[in-house]
Amino acid sequence: MALPINIDELLHGNTVEWDRIELKKGWNPEDVIHSLCAYANDINNWDGGYVIIGVEEENGKAKLPPIGLQVQELDAIQKKLIELAYKLSPVYVPVFQPYLMNERYILVVFAPAGDNRPYKAPISLSEKRTERAMYIKRGSKTVKVKDGSDDERRLIELTARIPFDDRINQTATLDNLNLRLIQNYLKEVMSSLYEESTKIPFAELCRHLMIAKGSDELLRPTNAGLLLFNEHPEKYFSGATVDLLIHKNEVGKDYIEKIFTGSIIQQIRDVLQYFKSTIVEELVVKSAKQAESIRFFNYPFQAIEEAVVNAVYHKSYERENPVEIQIHKDKIEILSFPGPMPPINQAMLKKQRVVARDYRNRKIGGFLKELKLTEGRGTGLPIIHKSLEENGSPPPIFETDENNAYFLCVLPVHPLTNSILGSQDDLRRDEDISLKIKALKDINPYLSLSVSELGDKDREAIRDRIKDTIKKVLNYCTEPKSNDEIFEKIELYKNTKNHNHHIKPLLEIGWLKQTIPNKPRSKNQKYYTTDLGEKLLAIISTDSNSGIKRIPVASSNIASVGYDAVKMILEIEFHHGAVYQYVDVPQKVYEELMNSAAKGSYFMNEIKKKYNYTKTK
Repeated sequence: MALPINIDELLHGNTVEWDRIELKKGWNPEDVIHSLCAYANDINNWDGGYVIIGVEEENGKAKLPPIGLQVQELDAIQKKLIELAYKLSPVYVPVFQPYLMNERYILVVFAPAGDNRPYKAPISLSEKRTERAMYIKRGSKTVKVKDGSDDERRLIELTARIPFDDRINQTATLDNLNLRLIQNYLKEVMSSLYEESTKIPFAELCRHLMIAKGSDELLRPTNAGLLLFNEHPEKYFSGATVDLLIHKNEVGKDYIEKIFTGSIIQQIRDVLQYFKSTIVEELVVKSAKQAESIRFFNYPFQAIEEAVVNAVYHKSYERENPVEIQIHKDKIEILSFPGPMPPINQAMLKKQRVVARDYRNRKIGGFLKELKLTEGRGTGLPIIHKSLEENGSPPPIFETDENNAYFLCVLPVHPLTNSILGSQDDLRRDEDISLKIKALKDINPYLSLSVSELGDKDREAIRDRIKDTIKKVLNYCTEPKSNDEIFEKIELYKNTKNHNHHIKPLLEIGWLKQTIPNKPRSKNQKYYTTDLGEKLLAIISTDSNSGIKRIPVASSNIASVGYDAVKMILEIEFHHGAVYQYVDVPQKVYEELMNSAAKGSYFMNEIKKKYNYTKTK
């Protein structure tokens, strides 16, 4: 019977991480039984993995077209797989299916996480050796677990711990699983099992999807099956909804409430569609410097998508708490219960990349990955960071408490949004706006734009507000400096009055930071210029005198590009304000960069490491 996945997507690593896929050029039973044992033990709760026989590995990826297997080999290998299953302790039978790809046969073996961990496999298939050992996956490698190791202790701890979404639900029957929803899923992921779904018994289909467990006479749906393929999972899990509130003011009494129900797949899609049609807006600012308008979103949709999917995927459905989304004038808050799995804590959440060792809902995650609603493996938070940064929005806030009782994701609105909407009562687009700079804090919204996006008048207005003293302090503190060093540099007495006048405002506005923020009066305290402060310096500094005219471009990391055909110099300005000149660059490379739909990728692959450069700003 076909597997409930798209084999082409699997071979290209689009729906399953490469760490969960082993490619075998040929048949080696000893390697395979060790891999099956490792996937069955599933120490990271990834829900097992795949062994693909007949496909060679090249640089960690599948080499296509496949080498393939002969028909007679296929039959022999499938019989041998059953024999290997009974050599594992306890017995463990994987799911396997031959596929014809590019007129060559391959064998795909799916080894799901086992219910009876820990599993042991023979160290050798030689009749002379009878020793057994546990095996686990560490990255893409299968490794033997040493006696008395932390890995052995952890596997033993997992013995009685089946994730909640993979447990049998004793209050439901197979009648509570919706065939239409199952078939819609199989059709969407383009699984060949879709064609078979109307021809085989429903119980067999559910077993094959691993959304039902038990003996034939007591076959019951799993919790994941009910959450994914029942139209009203809240009947079985009271917290299986998404509650959304839109606050019309800061008092909290005037709000609109919406409750999203349905399968959790439908909930995710309905919530995202609501955001797309009702909340997310593209806003436009016309620049005095360039004909093309500056465009940004109040909230980048990709960040919302990742945050919503993350909340639905990683919450506990044993609890009665729904996912709570609150939309304020200046931010979106997405709250789920409980918090992240250990060892992740509040300190780790402050980093842009968080590596999770364990997952709460391994089965749900597998289905969501097939639907491309999530990538998994800790990519969600970095994507949120990146999409907000590319949009020019402030960074997100991720929060939990010391007990990891909750997880709160805060997405701040783009800093120019309220200024624009406040000046447009009817929310009209493409109208010139004038943001008056009355105080230092009014400059910060401009710092979310790239240097090239600022008009000359904007730049001049900022320069007018920045005194020489501020510029001196920020330039001097690109490396941490003490209070004494700063005042010596700007030639002023070190006293409270001068500190409050020259240092404190820069701290409050976020252009300076303390090296020891939790001990402001520490004798070892120093001050350093933040990224925002460095961006300000780039804006107010004199333009590059290279004479190369740069053209603004649409790219996630490149702001503008210029080229001197005579000197063969390519000049690139990045969004953070830095300007680099690359020498001996052919005009063809410049033209290909400008014509590329993915300029950032072209730059990384074709320019960055191939040409010498100097930093000019």
